[in-house]
Amino acid sequence: MTEFGKAKAEIVNEKTLADQWTRLSSYDLDYTDSRGEKHRVKREIYHRTPAACILLYDPKRETVVLVRQYRLPSQLVGLPAWMMEVPAGLLDGDDREAMEETGFRIRDVRFLFKALTSPGSVTEVIHFFAAVIDTTDRVADGGGLAEEHEDIEVLEVRLSEAMAMIEAGDIYDAKTIMLLQWAVLNKASLT
Repeated sequence: MTEFGKAKAEIVNEKTLADQWTRLSSYDLDYTDSRGEKHRVKREIYHRTPAACILLYDPKRETVVLVRQYRLPSQLVGLPAWMMEVPAGLLDGDDREAMEETGFRIRDVRFLFKALTSPGSVTEVIHFFAAVIDTTDRVADGGGLAEEHEDIEVLEVRLSEAMAMIEAGDIYDAKTIMLLQWAVLNKASLT
């Protein structure tokens, strides 16, 4: 049971609805609200493993590395399906994912913070990182792994241009917006 003030929630039942790419569960909760009224509520939750994303920043050129790839949910809500994002993947202690996607050698990675980006329905905790790069760190083409069906375009964008792309609606990925805004606020610490 979880409590906050007078409100409390107790899980009564859990049922797995799907267990393929990710597990989807249905929960029945006995929820007592802050007025003391008890309710039976249903929630569906996607169980996701921890994830990581990284801001690759070149302070000499004031550029960031973004990737563009296909995202079905974006298409389903009427946004462009090919989204611009920071490199991301599962949090597994392996820096190869960012290099596979971008072609940049990653070194001196700095942990920034972690966050739930959709806490109403998804358990995924995203860990946010940053690393300084320069042109000598580009050691491969990037683009992802063919065996994982990755088809990734690598983009180097000036930080100021990336911020303008947020305002224009061209960048609409939450983790990317968070890291770009962090970069603007903390540019001095990225040199």
